[in-house]
Amino acid sequence: MTAFTELADRVHLLRYPVLDVNVTLVVGDGAALVVDTLSTPAQAAELRAAVRAVTPHPVTIVNTHHHFDHCFGNAVLAADGADIWAHAAAAAHLRERGTHWQREWYRQWLPTEPELAEGLAEATILPPNRTVRTEATLDIGGRAVRLEHLGRGHTDGDLLVWVPDVDVLVAGDLVEESGPPDFGDGYPLEWPETLAALAHQLSPASVVVPGHGAPVDQAFVRAQHGLLTELDWLIRDGHADGAPERAVAAKSPFGAESSLVAVHRGYAELSGRV
Repeated sequence: MTAFTELADRVHLLRYPVLDVNVTLVVGDGAALVVDTLSTPAQAAELRAAVRAVTPHPVTIVNTHHHFDHCFGNAVLAADGADIWAHAAAAAHLRERGTHWQREWYRQWLPTEPELAEGLAEATILPPNRTVRTEATLDIGGRAVRLEHLGRGHTDGDLLVWVPDVDVLVAGDLVEESGPPDFGDGYPLEWPETLAALAHQLSPASVVVPGHGAPVDQAFVRAQHGLLTELDWLIRDGHADGAPERAVAAKSPFGAESSLVAVHRGYAELSGRV
């Protein structure tokens, strides 16, 4: 099990090796906050032990969005009745279609990652019980932690977690370091604007925790915004010209394979289907 490392004063990061997904732990006086809960009951049990190695305090949970690698461990981490916060859209997705996606993700991962797939099938889907639409501030043992939704991007329910006293932002999959952005449930024509709003709030000293990979800085976020903007305009121009989706994806700065679904969803946005 990969242990937490201290990223800033009482803000700890765990990079879980399966999918290189990040979990952030914020510790206050007598309380703690866990941001994201991993994919399976077994992973979440490891995470719970890692949390307890750092702090005995009761925890509050935040899900940055509804994808399995960020929230399927909810039932294990919240076994003692902890509150789980998320954007209202993410909570609705898990509540209304969580078991459907559980089956879909099982089928998707079974051929290549059978252990992960079996773990997903065993997970108990526990939707968040506390929701945010624009912003909320949590008191975590005397530390203010702000939750904020700036718009659609990776999903329609991306939630940012700010720890302002140490200038740390947990961005979820709105920012990716270890691979290209995932557009499966994304909004490629809105993502650049959302990321621009995020970047505007960063200082040169800000530490940004992406959904996957190593922590990054303001410059990285601005560079990713530039690439997403380039893809945005490729999609708009391609749609206006009637270009085939594959031809547009081949020009993407993220590579054709990663971007084909982005082009498809972008075309759907422009046609009013998303």
